[in-house]
Amino acid sequence: MQAIGSLSLMIAAVVAGAVVPFQAGANAALGRMLGHPLWATLVSLGISALCVLPVMLAMRVPLPSFASLAGAPKWIWIGGAAGVFYITAALLLAPKLGAAGFIAAVIAGQMIASISIDQFGLMGFAEKPLSAPRLIGLAFIVVGAVVMQGSSKASSQPAPALIQTTPETAEH
Repeated sequence: MQAIGSLSLMIAAVVAGAVVPFQAGANAALGRMLGHPLWATLVSLGISALCVLPVMLAMRVPLPSFASLAGAPKWIWIGGAAGVFYITAALLLAPKLGAAGFIAAVIAGQMIASISIDQFGLMGFAEKPLSAPRLIGLAFIVVGAVVMQGSSKASSQPAPALIQTTPETAEH
């Protein structure tokens, strides 16, 4: 039964990961439309807030106890800054590397950081020592990211939109 639960969690994680390239593409297009990637970052984070608020209200999530934050480790505040960094990087890099190239590089970076977090028990995670199989898996991921970049040429021009609005289609 636990295997089914783990499989369900893995499927949910795969679906969540599948959304990320669409986020990168949408945010890159938003940045072009707004004239600067940082405007797109701000708008994207604002839309995130607007989306989560109704969910929190529907779930009746209680207000947090801000007093407990006084003794919290200082690193808990980097999540928001990391989100801004990631969204801005996606806006700038995804159009140049392509969706697959960008995401392959992101996954490689996530895995390198995750192995370090596990090894040293950082960010509140339990220590999980580096082993040969984990290191080999990491090497495959990093090599895969490099291979993904090598077969494609970086572009300085965004690809044409899949759905284009013309005067004829705008009327319908």
